[in-house]
Amino acid sequence: MSHTEPKAPVNTGEVENGHLYDGSGTEDDPFIVEFQKDDPGNPMNWGQSRKWFIAAIATLSVFAVTFTSSAYSVSANEVFKDFDISTEVFIVGLSLFVLGFAIGPAVWANIGLRSELYGRQILWIITHIAMVAFLGGSAGSQNVATLLILRFFAGTFGGSPLVNSGGTIADLFPPAQRGLALTIYCVAPFLGPILGPIVGGFVSESVGWRWVQGVCVIFIGVVGILGIVFIPETYGPVLLQRRTHQLAKADGKIYVSVLEKNQGKKLPSEVFKRALFRPWIFLFLEPIVLIASVYMAIIYGTVYMFMGAMPIVYNEDRGWSVGIGGLAFLGIAVGIIFGLVYAIWDNNVRYMKLFAAKSANPESRLPPAIVGGVALPIGMFAFAWTNYPSIHWSVSIILSAPFGFGCVLVILPIMNYLIDTYTIYAASVLAAAAIFRSVVGAVFPLFTTQMYHNLGIHWASSIPAFLTLLCMPFPLIMYRYGEAVRMKCKYSFEAAEMMRKMQLQQTAAATTTEKDKDSSSE
Repeated sequence: MSHTEPKAPVNTGEVENGHLYDGSGTEDDPFIVEFQKDDPGNPMNWGQSRKWFIAAIATLSVFAVTFTSSAYSVSANEVFKDFDISTEVFIVGLSLFVLGFAIGPAVWANIGLRSELYGRQILWIITHIAMVAFLGGSAGSQNVATLLILRFFAGTFGGSPLVNSGGTIADLFPPAQRGLALTIYCVAPFLGPILGPIVGGFVSESVGWRWVQGVCVIFIGVVGILGIVFIPETYGPVLLQRRTHQLAKADGKIYVSVLEKNQGKKLPSEVFKRALFRPWIFLFLEPIVLIASVYMAIIYGTVYMFMGAMPIVYNEDRGWSVGIGGLAFLGIAVGIIFGLVYAIWDNNVRYMKLFAAKSANPESRLPPAIVGGVALPIGMFAFAWTNYPSIHWSVSIILSAPFGFGCVLVILPIMNYLIDTYTIYAASVLAAAAIFRSVVGAVFPLFTTQMYHNLGIHWASSIPAFLTLLCMPFPLIMYRYGEAVRMKCKYSFEAAEMMRKMQLQQTAAATTTEKDKDSSSE
């Protein structure tokens, strides 16, 4: 007669009574707490409408933050009058906000606000309150130093939704279902900076630059309140940890979460050390991560370069007003939307067929990036060389659309490629890419004005076009030789081996379960 381990009944109100946990409830053999099948405490088992509503709020937060970063860029003339500053000093206000996107996560690691330890909900509450406070203060600034410092701190806290919202979506949807949600989420950081100047231009022209900041405060504040009210904690490890505490308090026995059992209890110092140093290890020691990050950073930097370039091209050279000048971004915005539609179509028609046939590998993500890699320089060169007074203004705006189209089709597949390649290390890899592109996005606007005034519109716009042209072969090369390269890189090889072992374990477990069913039926 085989010995059967005692199991703990679940009675927390989060899962149905009758579900059982393995273990004995002792120090040597604690009950192992994990999500059960159809467990309502697992965010992945929530209703589709609820999950999509939460995902929409999380994505809207990313859009609001990036919208705020660029809406400021069209207020130059009014800020000049109020503070008597140069163009270069004004642009620092844009750059510092974007630089905060890179610095923010490192700061939180030091002060202990990490979602791995405390969950995502507390980060949402603290960072949105802080953004509203700092942006509200910047709207009332009486000198330029206060304006710049407060925008930097607003950007520092604004970096939280850029990282945390993607994690929230991953908490809600299993990999096979999260493609559409992540596609829309990944477009928000590019659509926000493009639409910010359009709205900001008309607000600045009508009621002044302080109300541009005020509108952003209201926008972020409303989104923050929506999140506080409607987004509960979604991070699985934290939810399981809370459940272990509830169960232990209820009956006095020993419970540990399945992750703590498998990985050990994480000390805050260990989490902080990993958060601070691991992204840099991947960035500088993994060629795939470095090249992909450089490519994405050039695109991201070019998006923010346009914040300084568009006023020169259309306001200075063509004499447009601040409000009308913001409409020049519509061409790129339309391109981004078309890129989103293409990405969704490609995922549903091509990639999901490969996934269903179990023939998808990380390189299967890259064909759209090959198309986008061609569209990027076409859009940039077309924008650069159709901006003559003799050519109608609509031509350059329309021809900037391929750049927006290419942004989505390069960034999204490359991010998915990095996730599929590094799997267990994906969070650190994406953090490395995000930090690098945020730094580049902060630097590009600093030299935009001088570059356009010294080189002229055509050659200044051609420089990022040449950079994207140099990067164009990367998706094609990785599509052809990516598997061989991955096997030669330390961490991508480790990730592949780990996933292979996990799949073997799952197969073995499934086989054992089938045998047990057959035995019991006999």
